[in-house]
Amino acid sequence: MIVLGIDPGTAALGWGIVERTGARLRMVDAGCLSTSASQPMPARLLAVHALLDELIALHRPDLVAVERIFFSKNAQTAFAVGQARGVVLLAAAQAEVPVVEATPNEVKTAVTGYGGADKEQVARMVAVCLTLPEPPTPDDTADALAVAIWAAHRERDLADPRGAVLDRAAVKPLGNGESSYDRAVREALARETATTRKRAPG
Repeated sequence: MIVLGIDPGTAALGWGIVERTGARLRMVDAGCLSTSASQPMPARLLAVHALLDELIALHRPDLVAVERIFFSKNAQTAFAVGQARGVVLLAAAQAEVPVVEATPNEVKTAVTGYGGADKEQVARMVAVCLTLPEPPTPDDTADALAVAIWAAHRERDLADPRGAVLDRAAVKPLGNGESSYDRAVREALARETATTRKRAPG
């Protein structure tokens, strides 16, 4: 399964392509589209649409995953993100690619195990999940890959309800209901906490 994850925005739109094979995830491609504030909004939205058309035609994703607006203190930012989301949904519909949506908290919980994780933590865990040598940049790209990871695992669990209670590496049930993915996330967070404590003064 190939998932195109989108972190919507008009100033910067992050995108990431993730392929899932069984329980294994790998990054296929990723990037960030930036548009100038000096451009009129119709031109910026056209650029977003052209990018989505190109990505869908090139990678032929089975699913488009996009972050949903949950809350924003800045109404202008929320409005711009909403416009970009609309273009993403339109492009997916034109290509007849199914769309799934998630709130930022849902994505953070799926990737880091904590809904209040900051962007740096999300980027580090994206690198762990995709076996990348370093966290992806910029934040918009990392967020888009996180959305794709969330969608890939969501579809896996829907397709095989046993996925949440199987260790696919050992091909046997886990007594505590923890999957190999959950364990990898937990162990990565534990290593991160230990490293942070060692660096702390005193």
